[in-house]
Amino acid sequence: MMTTARTRRAAVTLAAAAVLPLALSACSSGSEKDNGKSGSSAPAASSPKAGEGMSGMDEPFGPACSSVPKNGAGSFDGMAKDPVATAASNNPALSTLVTAVKKAGLVDTLNNAQNITVFAPTNDAFDKIPKATLDKVLNDKAQLTKILTYHVVGKKLAPKDLENGSFDTLEKSKLMTSGSGESYKVNGSANVVCGNVKTANANVYIIDTVLMPKS
Repeated sequence: MMTTARTRRAAVTLAAAAVLPLALSACSSGSEKDNGKSGSSAPAASSPKAGEGMSGMDEPFGPACSSVPKNGAGSFDGMAKDPVATAASNNPALSTLVTAVKKAGLVDTLNNAQNITVFAPTNDAFDKIPKATLDKVLNDKAQLTKILTYHVVGKKLAPKDLENGSFDTLEKSKLMTSGSGESYKVNGSANVVCGNVKTANANVYIIDTVLMPKS
């Protein structure tokens, strides 16, 4: 009997050991197509502290959050320790934005600002802009600064603030937000794909479209 019980325990342990890596890889390595389907179950599987109700909407949310590194400077915990421009530089999905911020000379401005919200376009968002147009903007510091500062609001916004919001940007014109739960839009066109990301001085909402201020 003892041998049978010991064998059964060993089998359960082996099964658990085999399942865990599969569960983690399913959360961390899914393609963008999979992210939409796996987004709702990923927090429970990959992040126990994100789960059952205690902090609720204080955790990052959205399909693109699953592509954020689990450890290191580019992870959610790592980004929370750095000011926003530095934190963004550690996220591979924001490399075009970081290049643009450097070209505009805004790194220190963003890092030294207090209690701001940044709507951060992904590399894919910049890829939607025709290359010739993007190259022209990247080489026009005044226009680039205008566009980038339009993505920054001078106060920290929680998800509930986005439900039906109108906010002044550092560029001086307004942007509009709408939505609820874990689904939000900015200016009716840009989707929040990973929201409520914390950095040392900002709340960040990663979006799938570059916002353009009215000229």
